[in-house]
Amino acid sequence: MSLTTALSSALDHLRAQLAKLQVGRAQTGMIDSVQAEQYGTMSPIKAMANISVPDAQTLRVEPWDKTVLSAIETAIRNANLGLNPQNMGDYLLIPVPALTEERRKQLVKTVHEEGEKARIAVRNARHDAIKEVKTMKDGKDISEDEAKDMESDIQKEVDQANTDIESIVKKKEADVMTV
Repeated sequence: MSLTTALSSALDHLRAQLAKLQVGRAQTGMIDSVQAEQYGTMSPIKAMANISVPDAQTLRVEPWDKTVLSAIETAIRNANLGLNPQNMGDYLLIPVPALTEERRKQLVKTVHEEGEKARIAVRNARHDAIKEVKTMKDGKDISEDEAKDMESDIQKEVDQANTDIESIVKKKEADVMTV
């Protein structure tokens, strides 16, 4: 895997993880990863139902097959997201509770942990890329100067990725702390 691919993958993963966090406003990403049983197999809810946000504090989940409504309801309750779906017969309404100060601080810690995981992924990608350059230099495939130039380019990409991670984390932290 190339360095650029690895770095963009780390950033995409960070964005996806942060999108799952509940910040007091309803977002469809909050329940994207929840899986419910449908016809004997586990499937993501987004593959079984239309998920919409009728207002800032409510999610609406309307399954295409009404027979899986109770399975979706149970899956959301058991997902430990702090959400309590209300069965309305044909669809679920999920009120998103306001966050307490304690929960906000907990979420900020989680945001920073996810940011650190992304930084680790970036460091690992940098390590692999530099190792590859050294292998090429030792094999006499490239000159000493070319190796130094490549290492410099790698470092520039890594620095940019770390700047992006910091920006994403700060934005999400501000989002979480906004009442």
